[in-house]
Amino acid sequence: MPARPNLILGICCMSLLLVGMDVTIVNVALPSIQHDLRAPLSDLQWVMDAYTIVIASLLMLAGSMADRFGRRRTFQLGMVLFSLGSLLCSVASSIEVLIISRALQGIGASMLNPVALSIITNTFIEPKARARAIGVWGAVAGISMAVGPLIGGVLTQTLGWRYVFLINLPISVAAVILTARFVPESKAARARALDPIGQLLVFIALACLMSAIIEGPRIGWTSGLAVSLFAATAASVAALLIYEPRLAEPLLDLHFFRSVPFSSATLIAICAFAAFSGFLFLNTLYLQQVRGLSAFETGLCTLPMALMAMLCGPFSGHLVGHHGTRPSLLIAGTGFLVSALMLTNLDGNSAMSMLLLAYAIFGIGLGTVNPAIANTAVSGMPKSQAGVAAAIASTSRQIGAALGVAIAGTVVNSSRASGMAFTRATHPIWWLAAGCGAIIILLGFVTHTAWARASTHRVEASLLRAEG
Repeated sequence: MPARPNLILGICCMSLLLVGMDVTIVNVALPSIQHDLRAPLSDLQWVMDAYTIVIASLLMLAGSMADRFGRRRTFQLGMVLFSLGSLLCSVASSIEVLIISRALQGIGASMLNPVALSIITNTFIEPKARARAIGVWGAVAGISMAVGPLIGGVLTQTLGWRYVFLINLPISVAAVILTARFVPESKAARARALDPIGQLLVFIALACLMSAIIEGPRIGWTSGLAVSLFAATAASVAALLIYEPRLAEPLLDLHFFRSVPFSSATLIAICAFAAFSGFLFLNTLYLQQVRGLSAFETGLCTLPMALMAMLCGPFSGHLVGHHGTRPSLLIAGTGFLVSALMLTNLDGNSAMSMLLLAYAIFGIGLGTVNPAIANTAVSGMPKSQAGVAAAIASTSRQIGAALGVAIAGTVVNSSRASGMAFTRATHPIWWLAAGCGAIIILLGFVTHTAWARASTHRVEASLLRAEG
């Protein structure tokens, strides 16, 4: 490939490094944040989920904005907002300020990944070159999320938890400068109309669902507020399903989901990242609060996961480019399944060798799943829809990450309130993670059936007719 496309790929991957790392780098710092800002477990969940909920809510809007107003312009604006949010996080004087600053980070982050993937898709025209580029992109996604805990542990232990946010600033500045110099502006030939009502319904649905799950143990699952939050979630989803098909250019094009591989990619992303975020959230607390490890030692314990993700990411990209997504999905699902099953009997005296092996196997799953998700999401879609298709796939990742933290923290919080030990309270989460792995394995077979391929061809033809 020419030097310029590779350079553009590298610049786009810088944004993925930031966004992916920020999903995980904060995990290791959570006990220090909890101590310094006197935060309960539910507030720690909000530190993680304020970021992911905002990203998930705005990703599809950001994809449409990029196709309409310019991908480079949107990308640079996202970098600036992300940098500002990072700076405010680093100087937060209370847990409330930190949560609000994380939400601002999320606004900026929502303008980065789907836009960058759209830039890549429109830069690499030849199918095999595009598959390889998306494979690199997916590999960086796995690597960035896996090395986050290690970097977070080093920074928290040596400089303090505020530096897990300050580290974003030099990377962001470099990305803005390089983007202005080397990335050409591009737009969709015919951009999609904005859909503010659909955007509002998506935000209400996600915010109400996560609020109900996280705050349920505190406010009571049968309280009027909890019931109202769940009802608002259901009503928003129902309204979205009724309203969106009536629009010529909806925010959420439900036609995409008639493609079995695309629908499978969204479900795979939710399962994989729910398992990952719950896995990391609970293991970070377990290693520091139950085993008494420092933040640096906790980061070191995640090194096997990071190394395996680094090794398996590029390998998975190669598999996807030459053999399709099935091998990667089967390997990923098996990795999640086996590692989660190993933790179903976790206790305070579990052998460290067993933990490190489980982390390494989980890293195999994490590293191999991302290229498969990215490739499946955009394959069979017209180029003009690349931004929206990529945004939906990225939204699925963030929804999964938010659900994983919300469910894991809430289950453990509820169990501990009844006197159950932390380690035993985590056991249901490991069984849920194992179930996520099994679903990924199943979908690895389903997405490669003749029925699935035919559904993709029908959707592509339908979208092309609509554009023409």
